[in-house]
Amino acid sequence: MENKKTTSLKYQQIEEELKQLILEDKIKPGEKMPSENILTAKYGVSRQTIRKAISNLESEGFVYAVQGSGTFCSDASRFKKESKDIAVVMTYLSDYIFPKVISGIDSVLSDNGYSIVLKNTNNSRTREIQCLEDLIEKNIDGIIIEPSKSNVFCKHKYLYDKLDSYGIPYIFIQGAYSVMEDKPHVIMDDEKGTYLLTEYLISLGHRNILGVFKSDDTQGQNRHKGYAKALADAGIPYNPEDVIWFYTEDRAVHPYTTLQKMIKRGKKVDAIVAYNDQIAFHLIKAIRELNLKVPEDISITGYDHSQSTGNTDISLTTIAHPQQELGKIAAETLLKMIRNEDVEQRIVIEPKLIIGNSCKRRKAT
Repeated sequence: MENKKTTSLKYQQIEEELKQLILEDKIKPGEKMPSENILTAKYGVSRQTIRKAISNLESEGFVYAVQGSGTFCSDASRFKKESKDIAVVMTYLSDYIFPKVISGIDSVLSDNGYSIVLKNTNNSRTREIQCLEDLIEKNIDGIIIEPSKSNVFCKHKYLYDKLDSYGIPYIFIQGAYSVMEDKPHVIMDDEKGTYLLTEYLISLGHRNILGVFKSDDTQGQNRHKGYAKALADAGIPYNPEDVIWFYTEDRAVHPYTTLQKMIKRGKKVDAIVAYNDQIAFHLIKAIRELNLKVPEDISITGYDHSQSTGNTDISLTTIAHPQQELGKIAAETLLKMIRNEDVEQRIVIEPKLIIGNSCKRRKAT
């Protein structure tokens, strides 16, 4: 006989496995669910455990019972009602540029009578999947989502397909997965942004320019493209050894330690194009620990024009990021989608160069 604890764990496991089959369309809307006899034999549990799992799926709207016929997989769209709730799924919520992006979203949605359901993924694919699975169960009118590690192939497209089948509109911001570039998204022209930064450094006489970029999102890849293109257009050979790549998980350590190692080995560095302002300030600290000065010894640029990253004596040369405006555009576009109006598939915000005191002209040699 199953004890109480085992029964609890078993029905939850069975519920999750059946839910996954439904989400992946392996059990399709209108299709009859496996019988109690089949599920009892498959999982080696009592009918009571199976009934508990099915009951939970029914209460969540994944299945429905027809008296005398059995239990069937639901088409969740038949349960969907206007909720006036919009989900906002961000990689982070409380630091860097994200509060202002969320503020821009909220200003539009609240003016139109909508409430926000906030979720964050910490730039984790696993967390993004969990967020989407949770939202599919809820009654929401749409989703604004910043994809996690957007440069890595998306293996959970089936969840977005499920949103499509349920008629729940969604829009990406600050990137889009390669397999869903046809979906509406709002982005910066990151390639052009770093082109402008690199071009500016070259105009000041810099030739030994390092690039520091994030490898697991499309922003990092596009910013790297702009850096490489500006070098090529100026006739400066591109050297892959002049680029430091980092991942989300090692962003606080890897660029910092790698730059110090390069300088200690005697590598010529007179300027750095950093992935964003946050990374730029990490690198300034690394430079100063080696008794070098910014910009006297090494010029540095950021990206995003964040006002929360710290050093009062340095104002970064950077690219303006219209954080609130981006949020407003995403929210306004999603509302049009909810109203079944036509929207642009790709909305690109033009970059603007902001000149600070973090760069200095180099004498010709």
